[in-house]
Amino acid sequence: MKTSINTNEVITTARLPVDTRSKLLALSRIKNKTKSDIIIESLEMYYKQEENEIDSFTLGEPVFGKYGSGESDRATSYKQRIKQKLSDRMAKC
Repeated sequence: MKTSINTNEVITTARLPVDTRSKLLALSRIKNKTKSDIIIESLEMYYKQEENEIDSFTLGEPVFGKYGSGESDRATSYKQRIKQKLSDRMAKC
């Protein structure tokens, strides 16, 4: 196993469950890599996966506003519209 110290690196401590640490040690032996190298590679894979995730805003952005009602105050006047609809129904009775 190689041990290299780079001035651009910092030491970080993390608490691991016993079984996770055991798996890390076993993988370290099998792959002939340091625990640090395995953790760094794992984090890099995680970061890439997260970058590729599409959030709901990005997914819906092409259609936001595309089918608008033309009423710019709908979010602020909903209570008034509900009262009006209820009044109209009561008037029909």
